[in-house]
Amino acid sequence: MPDFEPDARLVDDSYPVTELPLCQLRLMDDARFPWLVLIPRRLEVSEVFQLDASAQQQLWREATTIGKAMLDALGGDKLNIASLGNVVAQLHVHVVVRRHEDAAWPAPVWGHGQAEAYDLDRLADMRARILAQVERLELTSPPG
Repeated sequence: MPDFEPDARLVDDSYPVTELPLCQLRLMDDARFPWLVLIPRRLEVSEVFQLDASAQQQLWREATTIGKAMLDALGGDKLNIASLGNVVAQLHVHVVVRRHEDAAWPAPVWGHGQAEAYDLDRLADMRARILAQVERLELTSPPG
């Protein structure tokens, strides 16, 4: 979709990782948490129900498959998947690997404390780890 642009606030707070069949996958710039954001490439969509049934299924497939792969690869105690949209209305889904000892446990990660920006080496390492997981996944839409 050539006219798709992620909300500027999402762009400012995250780094691009890759394009999935439906979503742009981004890494939030907070090294305290393995925290991804999936943004469906659909114009003027703010709620999941605004996607057609096939896109809704694909969004859930992408979020859960990537979430499980990241939980397995990075280790963690819980996987949080959420779509809030109270600050940024554009539909986006947070996928966060949580650990009992993380800075926000057991509260949500958003709005908790001060974000710790990735340094270039740590950013490159995390992006490589995410891409390695994504490349092993089957995320294409089912036929029909």
